[in-house]
Amino acid sequence: MSIIHKYLTGEIFKCLFFVLAAVISIYLSVDFFEKIDNFMEAGLPFSRIFVFLIFKIPFIIAQIIPVCILLSVIIVFGLMTKNNELIALKSSGVSIYYLLKPIFIIGLILSLLLFSISEVIVPITMERANEIWLKEVKKESAVISKEKNIWIKGNRLITHITYYNPAEKAIFGISINAFDEDFRLVRRIDAKKGLFKDKQWFLYKIIEQNLNQANNQYRIKLHEEKVENLDFLPEDLKRIIKKSEEMSFNELFNYIKKVEAEGYDATIYRVDLYAKIAFPLVCLIVCLIGAGIAFKRKIKEGLPLNVACGIGIAFFYWILHSFCVSLGYGEMLSPLVAAWSANLIFSCFGILILLNAD
Repeated sequence: MSIIHKYLTGEIFKCLFFVLAAVISIYLSVDFFEKIDNFMEAGLPFSRIFVFLIFKIPFIIAQIIPVCILLSVIIVFGLMTKNNELIALKSSGVSIYYLLKPIFIIGLILSLLLFSISEVIVPITMERANEIWLKEVKKESAVISKEKNIWIKGNRLITHITYYNPAEKAIFGISINAFDEDFRLVRRIDAKKGLFKDKQWFLYKIIEQNLNQANNQYRIKLHEEKVENLDFLPEDLKRIIKKSEEMSFNELFNYIKKVEAEGYDATIYRVDLYAKIAFPLVCLIVCLIGAGIAFKRKIKEGLPLNVACGIGIAFFYWILHSFCVSLGYGEMLSPLVAAWSANLIFSCFGILILLNAD
């Protein structure tokens, strides 16, 4: 590695460290003041919110690394331009494409690092953070297994749901068990499917069993459709199910195969699976975009405008990526296209801006 490449690499990583620390501090401060009242109302010791926030740090890092490296590249080259270092390098015959080599390598390293963090660390820490939030703060009675089976304990009720589809607000493989004061099963409902509409749960293909107190025999009724008052809403299920970010790539892949083998729709999770590969590569893309912005002579207003431009680009990427993913969830785009559209568009933008850089 040449002296110039070593210098650029060192400066970019130093800047990345400070930008990352600043953004994490702001994120944690906002989250702290937003949730401290919930922890106090739950009667938890003050230390629990710090444990909760520590568990969230890997997830925060995974979300903000792209924008932080984008700003770092812009700041480093902006300062070099301000100090006439870029002019000196160009005057000595150094091409801007020669300066891109360490940036490309840094982007590639950070993409691999981001994928590793998302694959190994984030699933563990986010599961712990969600356990603290749901069980200790919100006092949720639901228990979630690794197979996505959901158990909900209510007032003398135990409900089991095999699978929940957030997009359709549909539940599948429902079993509802009602008990009396002696914990004797007095009613059981098994339903193939349930839909939430008009603020009610509609169950379909139902087998209902009711205990006859006189002879201790169960009477069985069959229903094609029935409205049932369940003490949970789709928002509750969405909050308690294991999220895609809590699963590794292999775990999510195996879960998709299992769900589809059972005949359920796994479109949402397939979009998330492709996004687990697509999102880390944005580090490489924004590195090239950041360099292109910093190299353009047409922007004479200086570093502040370049930084503002970088923040705007990062924000637009996030909006576009989220929009495309939402279209994938709604099956308006294929999962593969939904996950990769933003990357493809921004890759073209990055190449274009570099080709027009001076």
